[in-house]
Amino acid sequence: MGASLRGMGGQQIIHIVEPEDDLRAQITQVAAALGHHVEIYTAIDEVADDQPDRGLLLVSDCDRWGGIAKSVRYLVRQSVWLPVIATAAAPATSRVVAAVRGGALDYLDLPLTREALSEAIDRAAIEAPDHVASQRRLAEARRHIAALTGREREVLDLLTEGLSNKAIARELGISPRTVEIHRANMMAKLGARHPADAVRIRLDARK
Repeated sequence: MGASLRGMGGQQIIHIVEPEDDLRAQITQVAAALGHHVEIYTAIDEVADDQPDRGLLLVSDCDRWGGIAKSVRYLVRQSVWLPVIATAAAPATSRVVAAVRGGALDYLDLPLTREALSEAIDRAAIEAPDHVASQRRLAEARRHIAALTGREREVLDLLTEGLSNKAIARELGISPRTVEIHRANMMAKLGARHPADAVRIRLDARK
């Protein structure tokens, strides 16, 4: 089932992932005061166990589970596709940048205000579909790339750089015919019909 930001009747489902009792209670109060349904978790693995497919995740940028980038990667591996908004009290700019680069849709400072949460939900409603689709492409691309042998991956990397079969053969010190075999195997594993498809998958996996 595809992830949806809204619950029944347009009500938002807010999944709060926060290990600190006082912060979790404060976020819950704000979300509930805005009329949203709230689900609470004390650890990121509880979300994977629950497998929610609707709503929005407010995830603590917590070193306990390795920060937001690691949390997003973990959730994607567990097929949890909901958009993630990071939360923390007075976060350093470097943490915010790392979280967004790591896949967070937004970052909210704690203690949370109604205005901040409301604005974040409005932004997520617009951005979440494209964001979730991008995360799915990323996970799928990385899954395909992981299935390649080392040599097949080298061929793909050099193909992505625009090298011909002959140039790849010279670079790797193998025959053009061997390159063709590795390339054919690589294309089959990626499900790529054309070289451009293989290059797109490689670029998706690097995001």
